Amino acid sequence: MDPTLLLSMLIAAVAAILLYTFIGFIPGTDETSVLVPVTLALALAGVDPAVLLTFFIAAIVTLNLTNAIPTALVGLPGGVLSAPMMEHSLYLKSQGRAAETIKKMAAGSAIGTLIAIPVSLVIATAIAPYADTLREYGTLLFVGGAVLLALLGANRLLSLIAIIPMSLLFQGLLSLYRDQGVIPQDGNISVSFFLGITIGPLLVSVLGLLNRTSRENLPRHAATTVDISRRNLRGQSLAPNKILTKGETVRTGLWSLISTPLFFLSPVGLTFLLGEGAAGRSGDRTTRANRAVAGMNGVAHASYLSGTIIPLLAIGIPLSPVAIGPAQALFNAPPALTLDNNLHHLLSTPLFIAAVVLGAVLALGLTYVIAVRYSYRITYIVMRYIPHEAVLGLFIGFILLLAYLDAGVANIFGVLLVGVACGTLNKLGVGYGVQFMTLYASPWIVQNLL
Repeated sequence: MDPTLLLSMLIAAVAAILLYTFIGFIPGTDETSVLVPVTLALALAGVDPAVLLTFFIAAIVTLNLTNAIPTALVGLPGGVLSAPMMEHSLYLKSQGRAAETIKKMAAGSAIGTLIAIPVSLVIATAIAPYADTLREYGTLLFVGGAVLLALLGANRLLSLIAIIPMSLLFQGLLSLYRDQGVIPQDGNISVSFFLGITIGPLLVSVLGLLNRTSRENLPRHAATTVDISRRNLRGQSLAPNKILTKGETVRTGLWSLISTPLFFLSPVGLTFLLGEGAAGRSGDRTTRANRAVAGMNGVAHASYLSGTIIPLLAIGIPLSPVAIGPAQALFNAPPALTLDNNLHHLLSTPLFIAAVVLGAVLALGLTYVIAVRYSYRITYIVMRYIPHEAVLGLFIGFILLLAYLDAGVANIFGVLLVGVACGTLNKLGVGYGVQFMTLYASPWIVQNLL
């Protein structure tokens, strides 16, 4: 490997670790909305594919690990994947076990990562011979994926009904842009619409504040006092087998292994279902909670990594909720990357594996130590000095800038329209996965079903 490329990959991994360590400690951040804009900007800037992949892998390992820490320390979910851990984390915190919980979360994350990478690479290698066939029917797979995710979602009927209207919205806006000369006749700006979907729920919440009646009806609370536990965060071994009991280690490893081939399912759903499986039926609630937080973190890491690695290495089209969501820019970031020319096509298998391993190992090593040793101090700094609203506002502004660069002023309002429509549907139970799959399936749906 070229030393210059290796150095660039190392720098990218460290940059991702630093950035997403602090973002991960901010309660309530959505993984998709904080990963996509940065990854997309790097792709459009022409960053080397190996460097881009290293950055992304380091980012998701870091973000998923640090997102869990506010849940244990202050009882607030760091991100979407942390929500299934809330009940168990709050119970352990009430028992004065916050420090122990953080260590078990970190150890579970380490096990999930170490299992997911080799297993994902093996599965991707097994699927690769069928890649051409899968790509040939790629659009139909997106249609099937949208229907499958709708059936697995919180609001099944609405999710199924919404597929057609969303397809009309996406293709209608594209047709309008082409007719008005905003983009060429063969142009496509699906990435802007993707970003509109990403910020949709947040955008709807912000715009709702403009309604005086709704604003006045919002609940008022006194300033919240947050108790950040700092006991027992120092000392003891960092080795996972010293932090977890034998039973916790076996259960975390087993459920992480089971979740890896299920890369086409929602990581949040897998984290909840398989994490509860890891908890078992022990009569001791503390034992169940310890198993659950370790197992859920292992499953979260395994499902995120497999959902990125398997579709990207084996097929080259985003056929998982992770690939169609947070990892979208690795597959499709026109004009830099397209579905016919992305990291799947640009990276050799050895270089792909090197980027994945380097990003994961660096992120796991550094973030693991940070999580176990310095979580109290970082949580204090973030909660005290970094407003959540400022971070979210930064990402909204960044997305609107990318929309303008994609297709001018008209596209800013187009993205706002997509954001409001899809954000409203999201709040009604139509998940991100259904919306993202529909975006890719919409050309086939409009041409063949309408």
